[in-house]
Amino acid sequence: MTIFRKIFFLFCTSIALMYYLSTQTNKVTDEKIALVYTQKYIQASKELFGYLIDGDIELLNRRAKELGYKKIKINLKNSAVKTIHEDKVSFGVVKVLQKDGAYFLYIRYLDESLVFYDKMQAQEFEQKERLNYLIISDIVLLIIMFIVIIRILKPIKTISEGIEKFGKGDYSWRLKHSGNNDEIAKLARQFNKMAENIDTLIKSRAQLLSDISHELRMPIAKSKLSLEMIEKNKYTDILKRAINQIDSLTNELLEAERLNSNSVKMDMKKHKIDAVLAEALSKMMIDDEEQIEVKMIQSFECEVDINYLSIAIKNLIDNAIKYREKGKVKITVKTDTLEIANFGSPLNRELGYYLQTFTQDDSSRGSKGYGLGLNIVKRVLEYHGYKLKYKHENRQNIFSIIF
Repeated sequence: MTIFRKIFFLFCTSIALMYYLSTQTNKVTDEKIALVYTQKYIQASKELFGYLIDGDIELLNRRAKELGYKKIKINLKNSAVKTIHEDKVSFGVVKVLQKDGAYFLYIRYLDESLVFYDKMQAQEFEQKERLNYLIISDIVLLIIMFIVIIRILKPIKTISEGIEKFGKGDYSWRLKHSGNNDEIAKLARQFNKMAENIDTLIKSRAQLLSDISHELRMPIAKSKLSLEMIEKNKYTDILKRAINQIDSLTNELLEAERLNSNSVKMDMKKHKIDAVLAEALSKMMIDDEEQIEVKMIQSFECEVDINYLSIAIKNLIDNAIKYREKGKVKITVKTDTLEIANFGSPLNRELGYYLQTFTQDDSSRGSKGYGLGLNIVKRVLEYHGYKLKYKHENRQNIFSIIF
């Protein structure tokens, strides 16, 4: 759950609790007021009703004034008037009435009827209104706080999006920030400085590698041309293999740099696995009939960058040929899986170890160097979202790409 959703959830919860609290408070207050005034009116009605029976209206009015009661007129037929208590007496009735939240005492004897209103209720209503205003003020304050917090945290969302884009390789991305001097603005400025430094460093490194590659390829090309002109012998073969290894390592270094710097833009298109495999084999300087056996059980279609995925498959095949102990390298295509197998001893370590750069596998048969090949395989498959799995079965090392 994002920070904004958490804050919104807490805000809604606070509003709901505040609303529930206000309704319950009003309910309890109304019940309390109703009970107090019902008891008060019933107690006073005994004395006032006696004066009404005696016909002493003057004394009744004086006593009502002493109690803080005000004589009023009220339309008993009004639907808004509710009876909450009623006592019937000889030739008369005593009622406690309610209208619009106010409470009244109704006394009737024979044809004479009077309605009194306790003026103290006005204070009770004022306190109740004051409490309601406070609750409404709290709700308004919560809304204002929510808006302010969202405005404060809004740059964090922008920073998060910027960091995500930066992490995906868009090193030109810079955060927009206000001219404020608060912590978030300082963070944005520091991020932009860091991004500028990283961008400069990556561009410098890419330029350096490009220059090194260019400087290396010129003498390598001249060396290859010179070798073709020299009479072949065992030393020229050794030299040719060494030059080819340097050329291959140079290419791998450049590809590894591009992949590790996240500067590669994959050209994802749908291809048949047959076409991808054919592209991988075309990149290899080998005799397919002698060293490789392809078994197509079931073809399938995949969405890939055919250039980079073919490089990954080529590197797996190269390693399989390089470290086989006998027989051919077997390539099997079946449902959503490409398997590359060779006869040999099992790996001494977990697969993850060999996916790092320039790893060495020490064994009784000498040291095996895996260079950059498997690291490039790992990076390419990560870009595509595919998995590389390894198992040793029937004296064979089997590397599987799971599409």
